[in-house]
Amino acid sequence: MATVYYDGDANLDCIRGRRIAIIGYGNQGRAHAHNLRDSGCEVRIGSRPEGTSWNHAESDGFPVQTVAASCAWADLVSLLLPDQHHRIVFQTAIRLHLTRGKLLLAAHGFSVQYGLIDPPPDVDVALVAPVGPGAMLRKLYLEGRGIPALLAVEQDATGDAREVALAYAAALGCTRVGVVHTTFTEETETDLFGEQAVLCGGLSALIRTGFETLVDAGYQPELAYFECLHQVKLIADLIYESGLAGMNAMISDTAEYGEYVSGPRIVDEHVRDQMRAVLRDIRDGTFARRWMAESDAGSPWLLKMRDDKSAHRSEEVGARLRALMREGVVS
Repeated sequence: MATVYYDGDANLDCIRGRRIAIIGYGNQGRAHAHNLRDSGCEVRIGSRPEGTSWNHAESDGFPVQTVAASCAWADLVSLLLPDQHHRIVFQTAIRLHLTRGKLLLAAHGFSVQYGLIDPPPDVDVALVAPVGPGAMLRKLYLEGRGIPALLAVEQDATGDAREVALAYAAALGCTRVGVVHTTFTEETETDLFGEQAVLCGGLSALIRTGFETLVDAGYQPELAYFECLHQVKLIADLIYESGLAGMNAMISDTAEYGEYVSGPRIVDEHVRDQMRAVLRDIRDGTFARRWMAESDAGSPWLLKMRDDKSAHRSEEVGARLRALMREGVVS
Protein backbone atom coordinates (compact mmCIF):
# COMPACT_ATOMS: atom_id res chain seq x y z
CA MET A 1 0.00 0.00 0.00
CA ALA A 2 1.45 3.35 -1.04
CA THR A 3 2.18 6.08 1.49
CA VAL A 4 0.05 9.15 0.71
CA TYR A 5 0.64 12.60 2.20
CA TYR A 6 -1.97 15.33 2.69
CA ASP A 7 -2.04 18.94 3.91
CA GLY A 8 -1.76 17.88 7.53
CA ASP A 9 1.53 16.09 6.83
CA ALA A 10 3.27 19.12 5.34
CA ASN A 11 4.91 22.11 7.03
CA LEU A 12 4.76 25.06 4.65
CA ASP A 13 6.99 27.14 6.91
CA CYS A 14 10.03 25.09 5.88
CA ILE A 15 9.55 26.12 2.23
CA ARG A 16 8.49 29.71 2.78
CA GLY A 17 11.87 30.52 4.28
CA ARG A 18 13.79 29.26 1.26
CA ARG A 19 14.93 31.01 -1.91
CA ILE A 20 13.53 29.07 -4.87
CA ALA A 21 14.91 29.26 -8.39
CA ILE A 22 12.62 27.96 -11.13
CA ILE A 23 14.69 26.82 -14.10
CA GLY A 24 12.40 26.58 -17.12
CA TYR A 25 9.35 28.82 -17.47
CA GLY A 26 7.21 26.58 -19.65
CA ASN A 27 4.07 24.58 -18.98
CA GLN A 28 5.14 23.27 -15.57
CA GLY A 29 7.56 26.04 -14.64
CA ARG A 30 5.06 28.85 -14.93
CA ALA A 31 2.44 26.97 -12.88
CA HIS A 32 4.99 26.07 -10.19
CA ALA A 33 6.22 29.65 -9.97
CA HIS A 34 2.74 31.15 -9.63
CA ASN A 35 1.49 28.59 -7.11
CA LEU A 36 4.64 28.88 -5.01
CA ARG A 37 4.42 32.68 -4.99
CA ASP A 38 0.75 32.60 -4.06
CA SER A 39 1.65 30.21 -1.21
CA GLY A 40 4.05 32.78 0.23
CA CYS A 41 7.34 31.55 -1.23
CA GLU A 42 10.20 33.68 -2.59
CA VAL A 43 10.69 32.77 -6.25
CA ARG A 44 13.05 33.83 -9.01
CA ILE A 45 13.16 32.57 -12.58
CA GLY A 46 16.34 31.38 -14.25
CA SER A 47 16.27 31.88 -18.03
CA ARG A 48 18.35 32.65 -21.10
CA PRO A 49 18.55 36.44 -21.62
CA GLU A 50 17.61 36.02 -25.28
CA GLY A 51 14.80 33.56 -24.57
CA THR A 52 11.07 34.32 -24.81
CA SER A 53 10.62 32.96 -21.29
CA TRP A 54 12.62 35.87 -19.84
CA ASN A 55 10.10 38.47 -21.04
CA HIS A 56 7.16 36.21 -20.19
CA ALA A 57 8.32 35.77 -16.60
CA GLU A 58 9.07 39.47 -16.20
CA SER A 59 5.60 40.36 -17.48
CA ASP A 60 4.19 38.00 -14.84
CA GLY A 61 6.01 40.01 -12.19
CA PHE A 62 8.86 37.64 -11.32
CA PRO A 63 12.48 38.61 -10.81
CA VAL A 64 14.44 37.03 -13.66
CA GLN A 65 18.15 36.22 -13.83
CA THR A 66 20.42 34.02 -15.85
CA VAL A 67 20.27 30.35 -14.89
CA ALA A 68 23.68 30.55 -13.21
CA ALA A 69 22.84 33.70 -11.23
CA SER A 70 19.49 32.37 -10.04
CA CYS A 71 21.08 29.09 -8.92
CA ALA A 72 23.82 30.96 -7.05
CA TRP A 73 21.12 32.97 -5.25
CA ALA A 74 18.80 30.06 -4.47
CA ASP A 75 18.97 27.34 -1.86
CA LEU A 76 16.32 25.29 -3.71
CA VAL A 77 16.73 24.80 -7.47
CA SER A 78 13.68 23.42 -9.29
CA LEU A 79 14.76 22.00 -12.65
CA LEU A 80 11.74 22.19 -14.96
CA LEU A 81 13.32 22.31 -18.41
CA PRO A 82 12.51 19.64 -21.03
CA ASP A 83 14.49 16.46 -20.29
CA GLN A 84 16.75 16.76 -23.33
CA HIS A 85 18.13 20.11 -22.14
CA HIS A 86 18.99 19.06 -18.58
CA ARG A 87 22.48 17.72 -19.26
CA ILE A 88 24.01 20.77 -20.93
CA VAL A 89 22.28 23.37 -18.72
CA PHE A 90 23.15 21.46 -15.56
CA GLN A 91 26.82 21.13 -16.47
CA THR A 92 27.28 24.69 -17.70
CA ALA A 93 25.11 26.75 -15.36
CA ILE A 94 23.77 24.78 -12.39
CA ARG A 95 26.22 22.27 -10.94
CA LEU A 96 28.85 24.82 -9.87
CA HIS A 97 26.24 26.62 -7.76
CA LEU A 98 24.84 23.53 -6.01
CA THR A 99 26.77 24.11 -2.82
CA ARG A 100 26.50 22.09 0.36
CA GLY A 101 23.00 21.78 1.82
CA LYS A 102 21.05 23.00 -1.20
CA LEU A 103 18.16 21.04 -2.69
CA LEU A 104 17.90 20.09 -6.36
CA LEU A 105 14.30 19.34 -7.23
CA ALA A 106 12.96 17.76 -10.43
CA ALA A 107 9.46 17.10 -11.78
CA HIS A 108 10.58 13.97 -13.65
CA GLY A 109 13.32 11.53 -12.73
CA PHE A 110 14.65 10.97 -16.26
CA SER A 111 17.99 12.80 -16.00
CA VAL A 112 18.86 11.44 -12.57
CA GLN A 113 17.74 7.91 -13.35
CA TYR A 114 19.82 7.66 -16.52
CA GLY A 115 22.86 9.52 -15.21
CA LEU A 116 22.56 12.56 -17.47
CA ILE A 117 23.26 14.84 -14.51
CA ASP A 118 25.51 14.22 -11.50
CA PRO A 119 24.49 16.27 -8.44
CA PRO A 120 27.23 16.76 -5.85
CA PRO A 121 27.05 14.30 -2.93
CA ASP A 122 26.49 17.00 -0.30
CA VAL A 123 23.18 18.32 -1.72
CA ASP A 124 19.66 16.95 -1.45
CA VAL A 125 18.03 15.57 -4.58
CA ALA A 126 14.26 15.11 -4.63
CA LEU A 127 11.32 14.88 -6.99
CA VAL A 128 7.85 16.42 -6.91
CA ALA A 129 5.92 15.37 -10.02
CA PRO A 130 2.37 16.70 -10.37
CA VAL A 131 0.26 14.14 -12.23
CA GLY A 132 -1.10 16.48 -14.88
CA PRO A 133 -0.28 19.47 -17.08
CA GLY A 134 0.82 22.80 -15.67
CA ALA A 135 -2.30 24.62 -16.83
CA MET A 136 -4.47 22.24 -14.81
CA LEU A 137 -2.16 22.53 -11.79
CA ARG A 138 -2.62 26.30 -11.84
CA LYS A 139 -6.36 26.24 -12.58
CA LEU A 140 -7.22 23.87 -9.74
CA TYR A 141 -4.95 25.72 -7.31
CA LEU A 142 -6.90 28.92 -7.97
CA GLU A 143 -10.14 27.00 -7.38
CA GLY A 144 -8.91 25.83 -3.99
CA ARG A 145 -8.31 22.31 -5.27
CA GLY A 146 -5.28 20.50 -6.65
CA ILE A 147 -3.95 17.59 -8.64
CA PRO A 148 -2.12 14.58 -7.18
CA ALA A 149 1.65 14.40 -7.24
CA LEU A 150 4.45 11.91 -6.76
CA LEU A 151 7.28 12.52 -4.29
CA ALA A 152 10.68 10.82 -4.13
CA VAL A 153 14.03 11.42 -2.48
CA GLU A 154 17.14 10.23 -4.29
CA GLN A 155 19.75 11.87 -2.06
CA ASP A 156 19.24 13.13 1.48
CA ALA A 157 22.44 14.88 2.48
CA THR A 158 20.81 17.15 5.07
CA GLY A 159 18.20 14.81 6.51
CA ASP A 160 15.48 17.30 5.56
CA ALA A 161 14.94 16.42 1.89
CA ARG A 162 11.56 14.71 2.30
CA GLU A 163 10.16 17.42 4.57
CA VAL A 164 11.18 20.23 2.22
CA ALA A 165 10.00 18.41 -0.92
CA LEU A 166 6.66 17.70 0.75
CA ALA A 167 6.31 21.37 1.68
CA TYR A 168 7.05 22.26 -1.97
CA ALA A 169 4.26 19.87 -3.05
CA ALA A 170 1.93 21.50 -0.54
CA ALA A 171 2.79 24.96 -1.89
CA LEU A 172 1.77 23.71 -5.34
CA GLY A 173 -1.59 22.62 -3.91
CA CYS A 174 -0.96 18.92 -4.44
CA THR A 175 -1.33 17.82 -0.81
CA ARG A 176 -4.94 19.00 -1.00
CA VAL A 177 -5.72 15.79 -2.90
CA GLY A 178 -2.75 13.55 -2.10
CA VAL A 179 0.97 13.10 -2.75
CA VAL A 180 2.16 9.52 -3.26
CA HIS A 181 5.59 8.46 -2.04
CA THR A 182 7.67 6.65 -4.67
CA THR A 183 11.25 6.42 -5.98
CA PHE A 184 13.03 8.11 -8.89
CA THR A 185 13.25 4.75 -10.65
CA GLU A 186 9.56 3.92 -10.27
CA GLU A 187 8.37 7.39 -11.31
CA THR A 188 10.63 7.49 -14.36
CA GLU A 189 9.89 4.01 -15.64
CA THR A 190 6.12 4.09 -15.10
CA ASP A 191 5.85 7.59 -16.59
CA LEU A 192 7.73 6.65 -19.76
CA PHE A 193 5.84 3.38 -20.11
CA GLY A 194 2.45 5.04 -19.66
CA GLU A 195 3.28 7.67 -22.28
CA GLN A 196 4.62 5.22 -24.82
CA ALA A 197 2.41 2.16 -24.44
CA VAL A 198 -0.93 3.72 -23.50
CA LEU A 199 -1.49 7.47 -23.26
CA CYS A 200 0.40 8.81 -26.28
CA GLY A 201 1.94 6.04 -28.37
CA GLY A 202 -0.70 3.36 -27.82
CA LEU A 203 -3.76 5.60 -27.94
CA SER A 204 -2.63 7.62 -30.96
CA ALA A 205 -1.79 4.48 -32.93
CA LEU A 206 -5.13 2.90 -31.99
CA ILE A 207 -7.07 5.99 -33.08
CA ARG A 208 -5.28 6.33 -36.41
CA THR A 209 -5.54 2.61 -37.16
CA GLY A 210 -9.24 2.52 -36.33
CA PHE A 211 -9.86 5.57 -38.54
CA GLU A 212 -7.91 4.02 -41.42
CA THR A 213 -9.72 0.68 -41.07
CA LEU A 214 -13.14 2.29 -41.46
CA VAL A 215 -12.13 4.64 -44.29
CA ASP A 216 -10.35 1.86 -46.19
CA ALA A 217 -13.55 -0.20 -45.90
CA GLY A 218 -15.51 2.55 -47.64
CA TYR A 219 -17.09 4.40 -44.73
CA GLN A 220 -17.29 8.19 -44.67
CA PRO A 221 -14.22 9.71 -43.00
CA GLU A 222 -16.45 12.02 -40.97
CA LEU A 223 -18.12 9.04 -39.32
CA ALA A 224 -14.76 7.35 -38.82
CA TYR A 225 -13.52 10.50 -37.07
CA PHE A 226 -16.54 10.65 -34.76
CA GLU A 227 -16.39 6.98 -33.81
CA CYS A 228 -12.61 6.57 -33.43
CA LEU A 229 -11.44 9.98 -32.21
CA HIS A 230 -14.15 12.44 -31.23
CA GLN A 231 -15.78 10.12 -28.70
CA VAL A 232 -12.49 9.28 -26.99
CA LYS A 233 -12.95 12.32 -24.75
CA LEU A 234 -16.44 11.18 -23.75
CA ILE A 235 -15.16 7.77 -22.70
CA ALA A 236 -12.02 9.20 -21.07
CA ASP A 237 -14.16 11.57 -18.98
CA LEU A 238 -16.28 8.66 -17.74
CA ILE A 239 -13.17 6.65 -16.86
CA TYR A 240 -11.60 9.68 -15.13
CA GLU A 241 -14.69 10.21 -12.99
CA SER A 242 -15.65 6.61 -12.21
CA GLY A 243 -12.95 4.15 -13.33
CA LEU A 244 -13.35 1.44 -15.94
CA ALA A 245 -16.13 -0.37 -14.10
CA GLY A 246 -17.98 2.90 -13.61
CA MET A 247 -17.61 3.69 -17.31
CA ASN A 248 -19.08 0.31 -18.22
CA ALA A 249 -22.06 0.99 -15.97
CA MET A 250 -22.82 4.18 -17.93
CA ILE A 251 -22.48 2.95 -21.51
CA SER A 252 -24.97 0.77 -23.38
CA ASP A 253 -25.08 -2.98 -22.81
CA THR A 254 -24.26 -3.40 -26.51
CA ALA A 255 -21.07 -1.35 -26.13
CA GLU A 256 -20.08 -3.17 -22.95
CA TYR A 257 -20.65 -6.59 -24.54
CA GLY A 258 -18.59 -5.52 -27.57
CA GLU A 259 -15.78 -4.44 -25.24
CA TYR A 260 -15.53 -7.89 -23.70
CA VAL A 261 -15.81 -9.72 -27.02
CA SER A 262 -13.43 -7.60 -29.08
CA GLY A 263 -11.05 -5.94 -26.62
CA PRO A 264 -8.95 -9.11 -26.17
CA ARG A 265 -8.78 -9.50 -29.97
CA ILE A 266 -7.17 -6.06 -30.28
CA VAL A 267 -4.92 -6.21 -27.23
CA ASP A 268 -3.83 -9.82 -27.62
CA GLU A 269 -0.71 -11.67 -26.45
CA HIS A 270 1.34 -10.10 -29.24
CA VAL A 271 0.47 -6.63 -27.95
CA ARG A 272 1.32 -7.71 -24.40
CA ASP A 273 4.69 -8.98 -25.62
CA GLN A 274 5.35 -5.65 -27.33
CA MET A 275 4.42 -3.77 -24.14
CA ARG A 276 6.90 -5.89 -22.21
CA ALA A 277 9.54 -5.09 -24.83
CA VAL A 278 8.82 -1.36 -24.50
CA LEU A 279 9.21 -1.66 -20.73
CA ARG A 280 12.51 -3.52 -21.14
CA ASP A 281 13.87 -0.71 -23.33
CA ILE A 282 12.88 1.81 -20.68
CA ARG A 283 14.34 -0.14 -17.77
CA ASP A 284 17.68 -0.98 -19.36
CA GLY A 285 18.24 2.56 -20.70
CA THR A 286 17.84 1.73 -24.40
CA PHE A 287 15.07 4.28 -24.87
CA ALA A 288 16.97 7.01 -22.98
CA ARG A 289 20.12 6.48 -25.06
CA ARG A 290 18.10 6.50 -28.29
CA TRP A 291 16.23 9.65 -27.34
CA MET A 292 19.34 11.54 -26.26
CA ALA A 293 21.16 10.55 -29.47
CA GLU A 294 18.17 11.78 -31.47
CA SER A 295 18.09 15.05 -29.52
CA ASP A 296 21.85 15.57 -29.85
CA ALA A 297 21.49 15.17 -33.63
CA GLY A 298 18.87 17.92 -33.79
CA SER A 299 15.82 15.60 -33.66
CA PRO A 300 15.53 14.95 -37.44
CA TRP A 301 13.49 11.76 -37.07
CA LEU A 302 11.18 13.35 -34.48
CA LEU A 303 10.55 16.33 -36.75
CA LYS A 304 9.87 14.07 -39.73
CA MET A 305 7.41 11.97 -37.73
CA ARG A 306 5.70 15.13 -36.49
CA ASP A 307 5.23 16.31 -40.07
CA ASP A 308 4.08 12.87 -41.26
CA LYS A 309 1.47 12.50 -38.51
CA SER A 310 0.24 16.06 -39.02
CA ALA A 311 -0.50 15.14 -42.65
CA HIS A 312 -2.68 12.15 -41.69
CA ARG A 313 -6.15 12.38 -43.21
CA SER A 314 -7.82 12.35 -39.81
CA GLU A 315 -6.18 15.74 -39.11
CA GLU A 316 -7.82 17.39 -42.14
CA VAL A 317 -11.19 15.79 -41.40
CA GLY A 318 -10.94 16.69 -37.73
CA ALA A 319 -10.04 20.32 -38.36
CA ARG A 320 -13.04 20.70 -40.66
CA LEU A 321 -15.46 18.98 -38.27
CA ARG A 322 -14.25 20.91 -35.25
CA ALA A 323 -14.73 24.19 -37.13
CA LEU A 324 -18.27 23.17 -38.05
CA MET A 325 -19.06 22.11 -34.49
CA ARG A 326 -17.83 25.45 -33.18
CA GLU A 327 -20.29 27.08 -35.52
CA GLY A 328 -23.02 24.75 -34.29
CA VAL A 329 -23.41 23.05 -37.70
CA VAL A 330 -22.25 19.61 -38.85
CA SER A 331 -23.01 18.62 -42.44
